Amino acid sequence: MLPAEDLFVCVYVLIDDAIAGGAVAIPPRPGPAPACSDAGLLTIAQVRHLPGRRSEAGFLAEVARDRAHLFPVLPHQSEASRRIRWLHGASGQFRAHLAAGVPADDCQQIDTSALPVRHTSRVRGPDGWTGPGGLHARFGRDAAHAEWSCGFRLAIKTDPGSRIVRARSIVPAAVNDREAGTDLPEGCPPPWLLAGKGFSGRAYAAEHAARGTTVIVPPAKDQRKTMPTALQKIIAECRSRVETSFTEITDQMELARHGAHTFWGLLTRTAATIAAHTLSRACLARIDQLT
Repeated sequence: MLPAEDLFVCVYVLIDDAIAGGAVAIPPRPGPAPACSDAGLLTIAQVRHLPGRRSEAGFLAEVARDRAHLFPVLPHQSEASRRIRWLHGASGQFRAHLAAGVPADDCQQIDTSALPVRHTSRVRGPDGWTGPGGLHARFGRDAAHAEWSCGFRLAIKTDPGSRIVRARSIVPAAVNDREAGTDLPEGCPPPWLLAGKGFSGRAYAAEHAARGTTVIVPPAKDQRKTMPTALQKIIAECRSRVETSFTEITDQMELARHGAHTFWGLLTRTAATIAAHTLSRACLARIDQLT
């Protein structure tokens, strides 16, 4: 990873160029221009997740203390949080802009992971975790960690090679994987789609076949007897790559311990974390292309 000084500068230049080129659209708002630009706040939001800093207020205080020459005027933490939430769509556009710079693989893969918002023992009825279109936190089984959770489920579509996130969606935790994956056909449908066992089903496979995509899922116990061992090994190796991406996003970048208090705060942290992950993977992919 680049030194902290160079990292802030590089991310700021990338975001500022994306805004100037129209790849990231910042909606106009009334009033005078703020002293700290939107590009500066987006930079802070992205860089915070690269080393996995959990506290937004703590990281903002660290920037004010150690990076005052780069950000001479920083808003108060409450104002910064409000503006970063307002810019959550810009984080998604920045992720898509970075992903478009790396060619997509012919085979892509999808999977889901839990985003808990409340401990299951503290749920006593309706709460404020409600998003647009009736989207709200619910109980669901997290198969990856073999536990129940109250919250949402994050679904992502990635490349097996570069592990760049091509699409994402957030659904209630009670929704099964197949329903979570219906919001992920962003971009051109790939010829092959490698999915987890939760995506198995004739209707789901037929839906993607109509788009020209063949769905591949890990074999069940009875199917392993007839499937070639070499193919089983390839599927297992590819599946481990999407699990590695989830480990980086949810554990190393602290999304599983997001600390959000509202749905819009969770949406903002999710968009910024995945944008930061895409930034790191896109930079590595470009280095590999040069070498």
